[in-house]
Amino acid sequence: MGFRAGMIGLHSRDDNAIRLPAMTIQVNVRLFASLRERVGCGEAVLELPAGATAAEAWARLADGPLPDNTLVAVNREYTDAGHRLADGDELAFFPPVTGG
Repeated sequence: MGFRAGMIGLHSRDDNAIRLPAMTIQVNVRLFASLRERVGCGEAVLELPAGATAAEAWARLADGPLPDNTLVAVNREYTDAGHRLADGDELAFFPPVTGG
């Protein structure tokens, strides 16, 4: 039985897929207010290593650590910066909310 290389795995001639883990993921990033100004854009698509965290995504975008008290959301649910991302996630960064 012969195999041919596929984009994400190996497939036999009868197309029974043998899946290999993805080496990278793509996430859609949204930035708000002062964070958008700091990075220089409101939206970006990042390619990251599989298993990357929200904090690692920020470091790639801003070339530095995530500012203290930054709010992080993945797929419209608040989470922490250590959240592991999955392919296709929407990641959002919000500056701390102040005021009364």
